[in-house]
Amino acid sequence: MSGPGKSRVRAVRFKDGSEIPADLVVMAVGIRPNTGLAKDMGLHCERGVVVNDTLQTFDPRIYAVGECVQHRGQCYGLVAPLFEQAKVCANHLAEFGIGRYEGSITSTRLKVTGIDVFSAGDFAGGPGTEEMVFTDAGRGVYKKLVLHEGRIRGAVLYGDAMDGPWYFQLMRDATPVSDIRDTLLFGQAHLGDAGHGDHKGRAGAMADNAEVCGCNGVCKGEIVRAITEQKLFTLEDVRAHTKASASCGSCTGLVEALLATTLGGDYSEAPAKKGLCGCTVHTQDELRATIREQQLKSIPEVMEALDWKNPDGCHVCRPAINYFLLSAWPGEYRDDSQSRFINERAHANIQKDGTYSVVPRIWGGVTTPSELRAIAEVAEKFQVPTVKLTGGQRIDLLGVKKEDLPAVWADLNRAGFVSGHAYGKALRTVKTCVGSEWCRFGTQDSTAMGIRLEQMTWGSWTPHKFKMAVSGCPRNCAEATIKDFGVVAVESGWELHVGGNGGVKVRATDFLCKVDTPEEVEAYCGAFMQLYREEARYLERTAPWIERVGLGYVKSRVVDDAEGRRALHARFLESQRHAQVDPWAERTQGAGTAEFLPVREIA
Repeated sequence: MSGPGKSRVRAVRFKDGSEIPADLVVMAVGIRPNTGLAKDMGLHCERGVVVNDTLQTFDPRIYAVGECVQHRGQCYGLVAPLFEQAKVCANHLAEFGIGRYEGSITSTRLKVTGIDVFSAGDFAGGPGTEEMVFTDAGRGVYKKLVLHEGRIRGAVLYGDAMDGPWYFQLMRDATPVSDIRDTLLFGQAHLGDAGHGDHKGRAGAMADNAEVCGCNGVCKGEIVRAITEQKLFTLEDVRAHTKASASCGSCTGLVEALLATTLGGDYSEAPAKKGLCGCTVHTQDELRATIREQQLKSIPEVMEALDWKNPDGCHVCRPAINYFLLSAWPGEYRDDSQSRFINERAHANIQKDGTYSVVPRIWGGVTTPSELRAIAEVAEKFQVPTVKLTGGQRIDLLGVKKEDLPAVWADLNRAGFVSGHAYGKALRTVKTCVGSEWCRFGTQDSTAMGIRLEQMTWGSWTPHKFKMAVSGCPRNCAEATIKDFGVVAVESGWELHVGGNGGVKVRATDFLCKVDTPEEVEAYCGAFMQLYREEARYLERTAPWIERVGLGYVKSRVVDDAEGRRALHARFLESQRHAQVDPWAERTQGAGTAEFLPVREIA
């Protein structure tokens, strides 16, 4: 200090006697729980007011939440743990008595202009851990991940913290990362991200009029204003107020980055345990387990057993519960069409002008002149304005009026066609190349293999759309390595690949295994699809599902466990006995006719 009465800062002196000149010293020392009132009341306090897993203090009549409490020896200074504590506390105050607070994994992001720092978990490491470090001195970038038993335990990022939310999600979900270790330090870039892949500008540097959510036309400025003016703290809050990230989800990373840069330390990551929707506190995994354990076989039974807040449910939970029941009780549960999205209710894709598209199934992409004539006659008869070849080797009739759909389907049925399920969370297509039958490079008959797979799997409902392909040689002309289940023929058999995606987020498949015969291809395909059907979350594609549970887990169930694989395949085939009913044929025979009656004009 210097000046009269040593009232001005002159320098900062360290323990070793060295000094750094300074005119201003800012001390960031965090917070300290104020326990004075609690101590005066006789409550047990240590660093904070000590609470148990129900947020009760040592006096069971008194609950406490927030920065003042100490839970399992830990005090929290961020808002996210407070929200999680409040949910559990409210649950017990309402006398439900089923919630437990087990602590929070927190992350912090330094909100200082020009300094990008992110940390989460135990990034110091210790015995039994290993460290992965990336340093680029020229760019001023440093990344360190601490791993324990193949999972992330902690992370610290400096200079480039864009992937902080992703690492935090992997850590919080205890996702195995051994299979992506080679690219882990490079972040999510290896997944691809159509429309959002260029992160050069980074979220904070984007212009206010830069579009973040292409599906709903939401710009950065709208999101930031909503966060600050509406006092939003979570991704779900932003979705509810702006619709950003509420459709395809490809912009989720950018929205989370905007939350983090706008709020800094107040940013509340999505909770590790997230209810299916606002109607319930229960997760999708809990719902599925309860349906099986309590043998619940209708939507009202599920809602009653789990104390649904809204007795009718909503557009989020009803389709999910409907799918869970279909998956758990094939042959017993009757599909509730009113709990499906419009495309699945109408069995055709609605277009922007209110008309529909019709895509008949073409097995393995192979057709005949008579089938082509039948499609052409239907297009002419109903004056279909556009006939288009799809990327999945199918033919799309676009612009069909809703009231004409049953008649269109009837004509296609008479020509031998069934629904292509191009509208559903179901098996879409099995794309093939010509294989050894015609191609001089083909090693196996990929066309026949694709047809076999499609005839085995068509009609199956899945958590999200499911696409397959079979290539006749490693040249991979059918693009099997960006499908949910891909088959690549080699001289000695078939390579099986899983978890690919060629849509918004491009992801190459993971190699599952190699098999020798077409029968084995079918068995492994059925087992993989059934595992996905039984365990993935509703609206979760195979790519994020495998990233969440780990390829090692999928291999342990489908490849390593022969008996378990046979059981999965058997359950899939049993499900297919009830699922392989053409919905088009049902509706041409009178089922659900009210759906297709035009609205009558009233003068």
